[in-house]
Amino acid sequence: MLGADEGPTVDVEEFDQVVGRAIGDVEVVEEKEDAEVIREVAAPIIKLTNGILLNAIKAGASDIQIEPYENSVRVRYRIDGECRVIMNLPAKIKAALTSRIKIMARLDISEKRLPQDGRIKLKLGKKKEVDFRVSTVPCLFGERTNMRILDKGNLQVDLTKLGIEEEPLKDFMAALEKPNGMILVTGPTGCGKTTTLYSALNYLNKIGVNVSTAEDPVEYNFPGINQVAVKEDIGLTFAAALRSFLRQDPDIIMVGEIRDFETAEISVKAALTGHLVLSTLHTNDAPGTISRLLNMGIEPFLVAASTVLIASQRLVRKICPQCKEEEKIPVPALIKLGFPEEEAGSIKCFRGKGCPACNNAGYRGRIGLYEIMPMKDEIKELTLEGASSDEIKKAAVRLGMRTLRISGLTKIKDGTTSVEEIVRATFGD
Repeated sequence: MLGADEGPTVDVEEFDQVVGRAIGDVEVVEEKEDAEVIREVAAPIIKLTNGILLNAIKAGASDIQIEPYENSVRVRYRIDGECRVIMNLPAKIKAALTSRIKIMARLDISEKRLPQDGRIKLKLGKKKEVDFRVSTVPCLFGERTNMRILDKGNLQVDLTKLGIEEEPLKDFMAALEKPNGMILVTGPTGCGKTTTLYSALNYLNKIGVNVSTAEDPVEYNFPGINQVAVKEDIGLTFAAALRSFLRQDPDIIMVGEIRDFETAEISVKAALTGHLVLSTLHTNDAPGTISRLLNMGIEPFLVAASTVLIASQRLVRKICPQCKEEEKIPVPALIKLGFPEEEAGSIKCFRGKGCPACNNAGYRGRIGLYEIMPMKDEIKELTLEGASSDEIKKAAVRLGMRTLRISGLTKIKDGTTSVEEIVRATFGD
């Protein structure tokens, strides 16, 4: 586990010299700066902050974490799902660094006791723009800042390139062609659910259909889609937005997340009254989603009648192609992992040795593992009977569903990822 003082310690002026020349074309869009604060925040801090943002984009990071401790400020990037320490800065600059980020995100720099959320838009050169979703929270030694990087240039919205195998992809596409019903994408935070929904919307977004979404927050904007940002503090909840959508003549509705009974109930009713509804839930697998809806208070007959397909997913790291090498895994270990006994002896496994291209991580990029469960008649019958998640899972597998672990074994066989990643991301069946 990384401690507060791990990673390279970089002097502010040294970092300024390294990145100062590279960030001349970085422009903050719609930035309003308080003159008095800017006099206090020295030019090196401004360049340091821009450098941290720019280097994160170049490194392909998804998040930047700035964490104040008693004697240092730790800066970490999340790259391919893993947090990496980039530098430790002197503790004396933490207030100035946080103030600079707050100014860029148009937050209240005088409020240090409460969490705040904002957004930074950077223009890189003439054509590229990158958004940062900023969140600050007060901790023991100062305000911790997390910035989610939203780079539309790196957004993959092609359903065929997400990692879904051929047969499950056919089931998913068939569900998207339905005139009405509910499609649910499930999994833990950060597993790519939003990307899957955006890919589905990108496929469905045609001139002849009315598409509306309720999101918290809106991560990427798409032409032709009516996107609403949920603001619970003023009463604009998912349920309120969804209720309004039904008066806006929609064909397709996307709800960022079903969190409560009210949102679930309206989503189900919308799916039953001629709308195609896409949403997400936090469950461990596809069969468990049915139990989750029932526990929320939705009647079994409504779940069975409205749900068309449930997809569960995880993200695993891809082996770096530059340093990929064969890895010897004992046959008993492969059998325990889930490979058939007759097949385990011929499986070739790979890993990444580590090289400059992947920053010695052995992995570069991520791909999805998918568990696609169409709501076939037998699954609907089990739902009406109140069957357990295990019973539903056994029936779904018998009817052809590929579990997350099976999807992972496929990725091992084709050399996309390693045994280590599949063990980390999935449970055995």
